[in-house]
Amino acid sequence: MPTYRRAFPGQPEEVHNARRFTVQCLSDPTTAATAELIVSELATNALRHTTSGTPAGAFHVTLNQTAHALIVSVTDAGTTDTKPEFHHPDAEATCGRGLGIVAALAERVEVHGDHRGRTITAELPMPRAGEHRC
Repeated sequence: MPTYRRAFPGQPEEVHNARRFTVQCLSDPTTAATAELIVSELATNALRHTTSGTPAGAFHVTLNQTAHALIVSVTDAGTTDTKPEFHHPDAEATCGRGLGIVAALAERVEVHGDHRGRTITAELPMPRAGEHRC
């Protein structure tokens, strides 16, 4: 099954390009829409919370399709800050929902790496032939 990889410069407008890349690589529209949202959240987090968002920064998107799953990964350039955390923001909060959204959409979410760079991976089940999701 195919694997797609691309590096994106650490500029806010590159989140749009990462989303477009994701949709263009995937044939199932439902899976593509979910993966697009996951990439958007993870890329935004990489730019906001790591050195990926600096002028010389970058982030990487990897889409790995297997027979049963789509593995969506975003790798950042690292930071001295702590490991990414899932927050439960109150209703008035304007940020802090990204990883929670990813966790709600994915079957599994994993964080790997350290201050030199982290990869957040979200696994989505692939629909079976003839299966329709509502």
